Amino acid sequence: MDKFGMGQPVRRKEDVRLLTGRGSYTDDLSRENEAQMVILRSPHANARINSIDLAAAQAAPGVLMVLTGAEADADGLGLFPVMVEVPGKDGTRVFAPPRKILQAEHVRFVGDPVAVVVAQTRAQAQDAAELIEVDYDVLPSITDTAAAAEAAAPLVWEEAGTNTCVLWTNGRKEQTDAAFAAAAKISTVRLVQNRLIGNPMEPRVALGEYDAATGGFTLTSPTQGVVRVRETLAQFIFQVDKAKMRVISPDVGGGFGLRGKLFPESAMVLWAAKRLGRPVKWTAGRTETFMCDPHGRDHVTEAEMAFDANAKIMGMRVRSIAAMGAYLSDFGPRIPTVAGGRISGTVYDMQNVNMEVRCVFTNTTPTDAYRGAGRPETAYVIERLLDAGAGDFGIAREEIRARNYIRQEQIPYTNCVGVEIDSGHFEETQGKALELADWSGFDARAAASRAAGKLRGRGLGYFIEASGGQPQEWARVKMEQDGTVALTVGTFSHGQGHETAFAQLLHDRLGVDFSAVRLVQGDSDVVPSGGGTGGSRSSQMGGVAVVRAAEMVITKAKRIAAHLLEVGAGDVEFDGGKFRVAGTDLSTDWTAVVAAAENPPEGETPGLDEQLIYKRDTECNFPNGCHVAEVEIDPDTGVVTLARYAAVDDVGVVINPMLVHGQCHGGIMSGVGQALLEHAVYDQESGQFLTASFQDYCMPRADDAPDFALGLNVVPCPSNDLGVKGAGEGGSCGAPPAIVSAVCDALGIAHIDMPVTPEKVWRALAAKAA
Repeated sequence: MDKFGMGQPVRRKEDVRLLTGRGSYTDDLSRENEAQMVILRSPHANARINSIDLAAAQAAPGVLMVLTGAEADADGLGLFPVMVEVPGKDGTRVFAPPRKILQAEHVRFVGDPVAVVVAQTRAQAQDAAELIEVDYDVLPSITDTAAAAEAAAPLVWEEAGTNTCVLWTNGRKEQTDAAFAAAAKISTVRLVQNRLIGNPMEPRVALGEYDAATGGFTLTSPTQGVVRVRETLAQFIFQVDKAKMRVISPDVGGGFGLRGKLFPESAMVLWAAKRLGRPVKWTAGRTETFMCDPHGRDHVTEAEMAFDANAKIMGMRVRSIAAMGAYLSDFGPRIPTVAGGRISGTVYDMQNVNMEVRCVFTNTTPTDAYRGAGRPETAYVIERLLDAGAGDFGIAREEIRARNYIRQEQIPYTNCVGVEIDSGHFEETQGKALELADWSGFDARAAASRAAGKLRGRGLGYFIEASGGQPQEWARVKMEQDGTVALTVGTFSHGQGHETAFAQLLHDRLGVDFSAVRLVQGDSDVVPSGGGTGGSRSSQMGGVAVVRAAEMVITKAKRIAAHLLEVGAGDVEFDGGKFRVAGTDLSTDWTAVVAAAENPPEGETPGLDEQLIYKRDTECNFPNGCHVAEVEIDPDTGVVTLARYAAVDDVGVVINPMLVHGQCHGGIMSGVGQALLEHAVYDQESGQFLTASFQDYCMPRADDAPDFALGLNVVPCPSNDLGVKGAGEGGSCGAPPAIVSAVCDALGIAHIDMPVTPEKVWRALAAKAA
């Protein structure tokens, strides 16, 4: 088989550049006469601002400018938008509070921006920021998600009269109630989705420039796609034509959903650059990353599942409280509601499902999409309920799932929220995963652990993803005179390997050298349209756009070749980079055709340069998988070791298995972090953020994971040309339920909340012994 074609495990071509220090990140860039910006942030979770004294800061060495919300209001800066509308129960609507670039009257979380200092150096700006005197009237705060909606809770937004942002439901209450009334058994669980911080390796950076002659702004900053950032900055914050706003993203060190937002700091550097008349740069410290990047998850859920006498699911009720933070981020209220709700029921045949999600304001950092964005939460609830059901019936956990999977003859299957699942072999995938995990050999391993004084448990978690979103994408393919191919696409690579995967697609379609493909991305002046990368959409949207643009190039090239070969266009065949006259030995190649295209025959435009916007009817497709974990626990210390891990994923047709496995590894490790280690914590009395550094927030390390045994069950997606599905977020969905299931199995208990720390395990063992 072709070494560089579709389906081949090609090493990432971008890695040589990145691993040898030749990457170009925003903080590597400097502009002539560049100034440095530092932000003064609120030390209080909830407080009124009585006054701000800037005099000492303005007089400090090197200070060029100090700005507050008063200047922002005077300059007419707009409010930061909420990009979604979530339908509320009984026709109610989302309460979307105003979010300004700087707070002049009231701060609502620790880290809320109050003032901006611009100086010659970052150190001078930091020193000056400490000289700003703010008189705060400190107020009671609420950081407890479960208590935020209670009548006695302090109000984050007094004008709302409640901390409820929106109460969302999928409906179906009456039919679900009827199913529960007829049930043979009802299993219940109360669980917590711990608050997480994405922590990309590269902290956020923003470099702002303003051209007074043209009125044009340029923002250079890591994103997950420049187009939407440009449009929201232009439309909502500065109220200028989007042609006056340019956004550039060079190499980006990780995204995880966090980079796809419009941030106040991005607007601040542009505003400061315009006021100052010189470039302004801001680089986040790691503590700022912890405090001010959007957080993920943070739900408290009570759920119950009704079964008939044969352990078949009859219905499910879910009641969740989801923290929004103090403000609504771009997609904040959509994540726990519509986004997570799309895959309600996951891979199981259940229709009588009633869910309610109460989105609440808290005096915390706003939450938004984090790897999986609602789907890990949904899968976790269902998998914990099935484990509870298996315990209540006294049957195996794999058996209760097998009895309830959507069967092959039911696909396409319309789930309980009206979403059509178009492909998947769920029971088969579970069987492959159990075989890969050596499920049948567990007893011998458990005996060996007991002999060593350890407890061993196993668990599994099945998920389905709704990947895709934004059902259109733009791509451009241009054949260059030097033999290279310039590929420009509206998705954005921030670690996924697009330079490699898209080059494989063009090598396959065009027959050009894999090394000849040059990816162009991350500049809104050359990428006029595109949805960026998020929701595992790049291969299914960007990839299809790329191959369709390539086919347009081939169609035109065949006409040029026909002119060169003096035959009709219908007589020309194309294969492997060669244009042949059917039934003869007459042929030509790309070099001749590209040259001839510069002076094409009458009726043809010069060059081989095609672009298109690919649109599809469906919003999502449905990668899925079964993950199996084994843990070993030291009963004296409560330390949990992830001893074995196996997973079989269905990501549709595979472009590059090496890239897919890399995405699986990363997703699983983020799931390991949630299950065992990570938790963003606020003090419930003061509202102070207690986990603002790696000393207090535990990220997974290499030795927290075993070798992963990974397999693929290829079930092509019928809704796109390539048959591909998303691959980036499955591990975040499958790992938490599999690991928690394994811990509960080892401890012999029904449930334990994430993160499963040694202290929690030790207390669970002590309680069981008592």
